[in-house]
Amino acid sequence: MQIVITLVSPDPAATEQARTRLVPLLGQFEAVSLGAGALDIVVDAQDHLALRALVDHALKDLAVDHCVQAAEGRRKRLLIADMDSTIIGCECLDELADFAGVKDVVSAITERSMRGELDFEAALRERVAMLKGLPVSVLQTCFDERVRLNAGAKTLIGTMMAAGARCLLVSGGFTFFTARVAAAAGFAEDRANRLIEADGVLTGAVAEPILGKAAKLASLEQEAHALGLDLSQTLAIGDGANDLAMIEAAGLGIAYRAKPIVAAMAHARIDYSDLTALLYFQGYSQDAFIG
Repeated sequence: MQIVITLVSPDPAATEQARTRLVPLLGQFEAVSLGAGALDIVVDAQDHLALRALVDHALKDLAVDHCVQAAEGRRKRLLIADMDSTIIGCECLDELADFAGVKDVVSAITERSMRGELDFEAALRERVAMLKGLPVSVLQTCFDERVRLNAGAKTLIGTMMAAGARCLLVSGGFTFFTARVAAAAGFAEDRANRLIEADGVLTGAVAEPILGKAAKLASLEQEAHALGLDLSQTLAIGDGANDLAMIEAAGLGIAYRAKPIVAAMAHARIDYSDLTALLYFQGYSQDAFIG
């Protein structure tokens, strides 16, 4: 079976060091450049999981992201992406809490929830309750001042959509933000939780049922079924414990700057590169990038 090892780093010298380090492990091989700091290495192996473990160990101290997978079917037709700290560089709920003067308390709960130490739904209700009385107008201020797409997000979505893939933003956050982020990045659709408001302020409640881990997995499965896809043809990316189920179920599940519980279970990690690494992992070359 042909296995492809993709190496990606913002530092081409680190990628070259990784390539050199793999020679004793794999024997001589041809490395194909996909772009600056990105290489594909194709080898024959019977067990890609065993090979992944060997590559992980060999490259563990290098600032190089890598993905080991079957060469066949590596280009995916459905992407389900988390929003907070994945497609954007912040946690919107934490930033709203800053406007309410409770960011330290809320951020501590967020961290524990994303690490899988707390029930996501209960933690979300607890944090939203602290926003009671916050003017709805603050949401737009928060978006304008705090929310930015992570590097490579627009290129990732633009390139995959142009190639015929469907890309969904599925978040445990809030529709106010996902609608705007989805439009900015080019997603086909967004799904998230809804903050309840009345008389121009937040009530401190979130609409039920809450979109969490199970709903993210359901989105992956339902969208794949609607498109007539096997889950092997899907891709999921996220950073927190509520992303873990969809990451494990997808054909390629990626941990992006992730919490330890997610990084340990994902098929591959992006710790150093921007989100275009996800395109390289699928075999796109830099000259095919859009956006």
